[in-house]
Amino acid sequence: MKSNSRQFKVQRRRWRTRKKVVGTAERPRMSVKFTGKNIYVQFVDDGKGATLASVSTLHKSLDGRESFSANVVSAAKLGTEAASRAKAAGIEQVVFDRSGAKYHGKVKALADAAREAGLKF
Repeated sequence: MKSNSRQFKVQRRRWRTRKKVVGTAERPRMSVKFTGKNIYVQFVDDGKGATLASVSTLHKSLDGRESFSANVVSAAKLGTEAASRAKAAGIEQVVFDRSGAKYHGKVKALADAAREAGLKF
């Protein structure tokens, strides 16, 4: 991978944030990953190395999942769904891990929707 390629820059951002962002049992890490077509959200306890809850645009339990894609509107809907699943798993506070993505657009919409649904960052 070339040191000036886009992938390398994203990877460096990911490494830089992961050095600082660590999830615990009381405050798990909310990891967000955007691909070209889908959005994935996981709540991870790094101490145990376990995923406590997860949601994505591919989950069959989502209503109207055929209309979901990797855009701002879907990110906002998925943020509220992620917050409700986290609350069902007993999670109130999280540490936000944006996985190297810049904090604007889809990432910001997902985070704002999760905050409005009751998660504390």
